[in-house]
Amino acid sequence: MNQITPIALSRRGLLAAGGALVVTFAAPRCATAQLAAKATPRTPDRLSSWIAVQQNGDVIAYFGKVDMGQGVDVAIGQIVAEELDVPFARVKVIQGDTRLTVNQGGASGSTGIELGSVPLRFAAAEARRVLVDLAAAKFGVPASGLVVSNGVISAGDRRATYGELIGGQNFDVAMQWNSVLGNGLKARGVAEPKKPADYKIVGQSIARSDVAQKIFATQVYVGDIRLPGMLHGRMIRPNIAGATVVSVNETSIAHLKGVRIVKNGGFLGVVAPKEWDAIRASQALEVIWSDAKPPFPAFDKLHDHIRTAPAMGGKAEFDQGDAQAALAKSTGVITAEYEWPFQSHSCMGPACALADVRADGVTIYSGTQKPHYCQQGVAAILGRQPQEVHVSWTTGPGSYGRNDSGDAAIDAALLSQAVGAPVRLQGMRHEGHGWDPKGPASVHTGRAVLDDSGHILALEYASRAFSRTDVDSNESNPQHSLAGQMMGLGTKHTPAFGVPEGAYEFPAKRLTWESIAPLLAAGSPLRTSHLRDPVGPQLIFGYESFIDELAHAAKADPIDFRLRHLTDTRAIDVIKAAAEKFGWQPRIAASRVSAGDLMTGRGIAYAQRGRTVVAIIAEVTVSRSTGQVRPTRYVVGHECGLVVNPDGLRHTIEGNIIHASSRSLHEEVIFDRAQVTSVDWLTYPILDITEAPATIDIVLIDRPDKPALGAGEATTRPMAAAIANAIFDATGIRLRRAPFTADRMKAALGVPV
Repeated sequence: MNQITPIALSRRGLLAAGGALVVTFAAPRCATAQLAAKATPRTPDRLSSWIAVQQNGDVIAYFGKVDMGQGVDVAIGQIVAEELDVPFARVKVIQGDTRLTVNQGGASGSTGIELGSVPLRFAAAEARRVLVDLAAAKFGVPASGLVVSNGVISAGDRRATYGELIGGQNFDVAMQWNSVLGNGLKARGVAEPKKPADYKIVGQSIARSDVAQKIFATQVYVGDIRLPGMLHGRMIRPNIAGATVVSVNETSIAHLKGVRIVKNGGFLGVVAPKEWDAIRASQALEVIWSDAKPPFPAFDKLHDHIRTAPAMGGKAEFDQGDAQAALAKSTGVITAEYEWPFQSHSCMGPACALADVRADGVTIYSGTQKPHYCQQGVAAILGRQPQEVHVSWTTGPGSYGRNDSGDAAIDAALLSQAVGAPVRLQGMRHEGHGWDPKGPASVHTGRAVLDDSGHILALEYASRAFSRTDVDSNESNPQHSLAGQMMGLGTKHTPAFGVPEGAYEFPAKRLTWESIAPLLAAGSPLRTSHLRDPVGPQLIFGYESFIDELAHAAKADPIDFRLRHLTDTRAIDVIKAAAEKFGWQPRIAASRVSAGDLMTGRGIAYAQRGRTVVAIIAEVTVSRSTGQVRPTRYVVGHECGLVVNPDGLRHTIEGNIIHASSRSLHEEVIFDRAQVTSVDWLTYPILDITEAPATIDIVLIDRPDKPALGAGEATTRPMAAAIANAIFDATGIRLRRAPFTADRMKAALGVPV
């Protein structure tokens, strides 16, 4: 029961019924975290900003990032428990709350473990040192003679628990800090962390606690939060992208009691005491919009537009050995072009946020990936100071990039400010799909020449695309929010894309990108920003498909061909690990195409993301009659340094695989000249459970001597290429446009659609 509804029931009637009345509600945040934090300012240069010990000896770790369903919080808890020598069950991780944690960048770029854990590891080691020194002073013995186990420090038969030594008090100890906030934040104390050889908790497969909560529907999501006196809000968007509000007929919703209209330029919303009335008002309100010219090209001309539009900016990120000259003088240049669509975050639920804007401060409940940047954006658009805004991060319906949660938080804050009451803003399905920032569409061109022995002499790979940061990767600047753009705050378009990472070595290699202007300058449903592994899937789809095409031209086995162009041992190891697990037998791709209806093939793709390396082998079946492509088995070779939680890492990789399979096989934003039209699960289908592969085999290469690296996105990167290469092996047909839908496959096979 998310709302308390008055009922007419006497005490006698209740008792006479022989039943029980149970009233439940979603309460904002836990009280224990508030008590532990006290009122101490959270600054990275104080140990108390990272670690607290309660009177009962339990430990609280304050983590300035958030877990988006991958178990990062479990791994952080393991690291802290390891360094403090306490049981994992006694560590509580507080995430992303701007009042309780420092800004570590939020969930960003798979850096939760790689970067986010480092200050916590050092802080926990430092807290242990301080506690040992306190015990040494208490016992009057040297610190070196003490034994620490499970949160208890012993000197012979004398014992002191962590709670007895400092429970409920702050660690008043300085930390060295590099004066950087966000992903680059580094902080440490005097103590050195443990050596990997001494780990007892790190490296164990400790289960997540939130899985049962999700299964049994006890998880509190941001949409469950309620506040006294709360109103309900809905936004109203134009039917033609780019149109602005000319006038509003308030009498059109006069029959709905208590509804208020909030308008600021093109920003238009309604607020009502009842959610259903807010929905009805948003649908019934008569609005005259400006006569905007539909801004988008025809859907089937999108990639032609990308090819011909003027470039806003670009860069040759890698240029070695004068590939252009080598290609210009060759008569045997191999060329191929690949296309990637706009894609939506397609979160399982549209965004929700709750804002309470008061004179004495602002509270926001949001599922944003980056609470501290949400704090900055809300403060800026309200004209407040960031320290006046408290963002309480609460699990949302989806994530992995700049989805619609940041916009919802800013919209809710503006509505709350206008009506002087808490406002819960809940999006609708058509808004989530239609108006969230999109992953950028792109075109990729590969050109290469082989020598007589089948080695690549020169390769050029060029990408043209919409910017991956037309809308920034966080909502800290209102100019990058939908509300700010609707209100006419201006825009700031930043050209950005990228090139493939990887260790391939060719005598000449040139990797370049160009980005083009957005289709609409402001307030666009086709705004582009980060989607899981921001531009990795599209870059590697083209790049690894092209490498596969070159292998076929060289009449080489796809794995042997890759290995002949690699000397990096980590890359070689993941490819060989995947091949061995799969049982790969060398042969030229597409040399065993079946004449029957069901064709089977295998494909390999390798990628590097940051310092993480991964190889995927996909096995697929393709139906000649239906065009359906179905992955039946995936094998992954994965190396991301030290493995903190093996099962957690495997589950993260599996999540990557399912998400990326969906994007490879189904997901494509459809639009007409005026708006996005793929606004539900029928027009924007995703992978369903019947299409999930029967087998996912994962080979983890653990490197305890190396730092723990990111895994939240790496396996997403090579998936589309692995599937495309498997389709080619099965059918002899190269699909160069994603997604690989049944209709697209049938057309390629010459089967009537």
